[in-house]
Amino acid sequence: MRARLARFGTGVYLAIMIGFIYLPVVILVLFSFQHGMLPVPPFEGPSLEWYQRAFGNERLMAALVNSVVVAVGSSFAATAIGFLAAYGMARRPPRFAAGVRFLLMAPLTVSYLIIALGLLVVFNLAGISKSLLAVAIGHTIINLPLCFAIVYSQFGEHHRNMDQAAHDLGAGDLQVIWRIAIPTMRPALFASFCLAATFSWDEFIIAILLSRFEVTLPVMIFEMLRAGLSPEVNAAGTIVFAISMSTVAIAATGMLLRRGAGK
Repeated sequence: MRARLARFGTGVYLAIMIGFIYLPVVILVLFSFQHGMLPVPPFEGPSLEWYQRAFGNERLMAALVNSVVVAVGSSFAATAIGFLAAYGMARRPPRFAAGVRFLLMAPLTVSYLIIALGLLVVFNLAGISKSLLAVAIGHTIINLPLCFAIVYSQFGEHHRNMDQAAHDLGAGDLQVIWRIAIPTMRPALFASFCLAATFSWDEFIIAILLSRFEVTLPVMIFEMLRAGLSPEVNAAGTIVFAISMSTVAIAATGMLLRRGAGK
């Protein structure tokens, strides 16, 4: 009896937590199909009118493209730099390896607002104007610790043995990295890229402070909210959510397929 009550209580608690997390998203998606002018009860629909308006909004679509470009570019850079840092730390640990790892991971504890303000000052001193490039640099910085942590956690002793064996057979450092390290770490690299792209895709603070005329999708949605709440904003938010979840799902599927193939 106690075991049944415990399982029942656990199930109720889990249902409440899942509902607390996903209920706002469900409401957002539901009222993006609202037929009326306001995304408030009662629900009138379903209708694709606001999705048609969203995809017909040239500024919104341009912001969507900007977000894709920034997410792909910054994620590739963060993954590449994170991989090289993890490879160096795993193969030839420096004297103060723990301190170096701390410095590489420390940006995870720093507010995005502080990072954005610091970058704004540095870019002003360097003469770099606000642009998508500045946003991409900022996203690379905030995603680099994550990519480093994911890749570094997957390096094991067998990777070091393969590295040494390749060097004994006459391979150079670049050959070892390109032909051995990257292929064996492909799942971790893929996961790092997808997660970094997801975080970059919906990041707002750095994007709004470091961009000017060319803005990303979250900044564009913020501008739309300033004009008032509407189902078109819900449609745009649903698009952001759908792409984020699709990216995470692709990363998870790739990892599962790779794990299944390894078995």
